[in-house]
Amino acid sequence: MKFISASGDIGKIKTSTVVKFCFEKMFKDDPILVLLDKNLGGVITKAFSSGEFEGKLNQIIVFHNFSKFSAEKIIMVGLGDKKKFDDDCYRQAAGTVSRHTAVRKSKSLAFYFDLHDNDKTAQSVAEGFLLGCFEMTDYKTENNSKNNMTESLQFYCNDNQRIGHIKKGMERGQIIADGVILARRLAFHPGNVITPETFSNEAISIARKNRLKCRVLSEKQIKTEKMGALLAVAKGSELPPRFVILEYKSARGANRPIVLVGKGITFDSGGISLKPPTDMDEMKGDMTGGAIVLATMMTASRLKLPINLVGLIPLAENMPSGKALKPGDIIKSRKGKTIEIINTDAEGRLILADALDYANKFKPQAVIDIATLTGAALYVLGYAAAPIIGNNKILMDALRAASATSAEKVWEMPLWDEYRELIKSNIADIKNSGGRSAGTITASAFLECFIGEWPWAHIDIAYVDLEKNGRPYIPKGASGIGVRLLIELLSNWKRP
Repeated sequence: MKFISASGDIGKIKTSTVVKFCFEKMFKDDPILVLLDKNLGGVITKAFSSGEFEGKLNQIIVFHNFSKFSAEKIIMVGLGDKKKFDDDCYRQAAGTVSRHTAVRKSKSLAFYFDLHDNDKTAQSVAEGFLLGCFEMTDYKTENNSKNNMTESLQFYCNDNQRIGHIKKGMERGQIIADGVILARRLAFHPGNVITPETFSNEAISIARKNRLKCRVLSEKQIKTEKMGALLAVAKGSELPPRFVILEYKSARGANRPIVLVGKGITFDSGGISLKPPTDMDEMKGDMTGGAIVLATMMTASRLKLPINLVGLIPLAENMPSGKALKPGDIIKSRKGKTIEIINTDAEGRLILADALDYANKFKPQAVIDIATLTGAALYVLGYAAAPIIGNNKILMDALRAASATSAEKVWEMPLWDEYRELIKSNIADIKNSGGRSAGTITASAFLECFIGEWPWAHIDIAYVDLEKNGRPYIPKGASGIGVRLLIELLSNWKRP
């Protein structure tokens, strides 16, 4: 898809379709709509007065074939009540319009921006449109979607001095959307395609194309690093583990890095503590945390963020076999702590434990881990938001601010001593499960045992990683939630 930014009169844009955003019940306050209505013979007035179109959020109406305009179609899309408006309204409206038949059948599409719009507006529209029209068709033998692809996406405004801001936002939105789509694609691929080895190969390929340094530890090297927890999870599978280390160094800074850690279980059967068969197919996405870290590293590099980053992705399959980890086993982590295994389906925290300890090598400013970690997250916040837990107020506040801007919702949970007591073991240092009570928090208490003297945040995306029904810019399936949140956080980074 070709991207174009320019200034010009809305009636003279040479494109198949022009999209105009509008607020609810504010038709007469919008000079562009008043002008359009006059030139279109009053059809917009009729649409509003009849109630056919009111400007409600994500509401769409299409006007066809008017000789006074160069465009074949004009689409109006609602932004809702201006009093409740934020940039995500643009993101939602653009995502909704991206799947409309009138747009799908358009070879070229132009979004027209008004005087109040800026680079944030253009960024939101670019993200919403590209994320909304994303489809995973790699395994479709009859793929007709390319026949309905918009070939060019144009961003227009009527002020030549503002077009630079619109272009900047458009380009940033495109880069961020590409990152989210990478995470979605990796999570969509089945477990027989994305394995520890193929994921690590993908990381190497992404790194080469995006000015990232990448090193992959083999099983032998993982043993040398004494990552006993990662090795214990992997031993039930015929496929050996991998450990991906990505580095991004800004040309503008020599600061200590921020370390991102992502869970990379490429398929999770539960191991000996076998999961029920219902929805087990979704466990191909248990590497989504790792996918988000890889996508965030790529996006940060493409945006040239003025920070230094390290991405750590431990990779393994969790499978049952005669060699598999068993409930009651005791293993030793890289940190030297012994862990009693209560439940082999609590494997994500085991591989993260070794990765969090490895992060200490970089003397980081902060460490943030992201993982599809606990089923208990469903009972904390449902499908609406991701629980977050951490040890530093400044970092937690920054995550909440990034959440508000990106519209990827998070909510902080407490980490009290009562929860830490639940993971103490009678025969080892700690155990990998504190039971059903407060499962999301006790999993975080387990992870806390492996961090060093740095600010730390944990993000549990277990029930926001997969969209069940489809939303304006998140089609059904892998959501990629976490990439935009982290990029917003890193774009406004202040050392905690």
